[in-house]
Amino acid sequence: MKVLLINGSRKSKGCTYTALSEVAKELNERGIETDIYNAGTMVFKGEVDLAVQEATEIIKGVDGIVIGSPVYYASPTGEILMFLDRLFWSAEEYLRFKPAATIASARRAGTTATLDVLNKYPLFANMPLIASRYWNMVHGSKPEDVLRDTEGIQIMHTLGKNMAWVLKSIEAGKKNGVEQPVAEDKVFTNFIR
Repeated sequence: MKVLLINGSRKSKGCTYTALSEVAKELNERGIETDIYNAGTMVFKGEVDLAVQEATEIIKGVDGIVIGSPVYYASPTGEILMFLDRLFWSAEEYLRFKPAATIASARRAGTTATLDVLNKYPLFANMPLIASRYWNMVHGSKPEDVLRDTEGIQIMHTLGKNMAWVLKSIEAGKKNGVEQPVAEDKVFTNFIR
């Protein structure tokens, strides 16, 4: 099994990366492979199409996804929003029914607003959301600050454990005849005629 962790930060090894790495450690300890993809740096350089293409190819071979973003102006980064808008439009068929989680990294505030925005993407694509013991967030201005946020680190570790448990539960269910739901054609209601 494998999980893709998507970093929406402009910094490839900043606070969001540090939080994602803590989730990855827990997954790895439970026998689940991980790959951290730095979408934010690519989009910031103007390579959004390439980032979406590369991520789509990776997504085809993973079982779960974690999306992370720092907080910019009480919201996810513009880079991750552009990336997710395009990714979920073009690759939804590869995302459906894969467990997903979102995390936010902030110096101080705006984390719950960021999580609200990020959570809408997997919900739109029939992806079960994985939770932790509190909102999936860390605090700090630098990676070393994040590592001192003991509550935030515990939340990341619990998130990794919960993701591993859900992935293994799905795998066990499939081995025992539990079938995955079938995606239905979407019905779009328009009240303007």
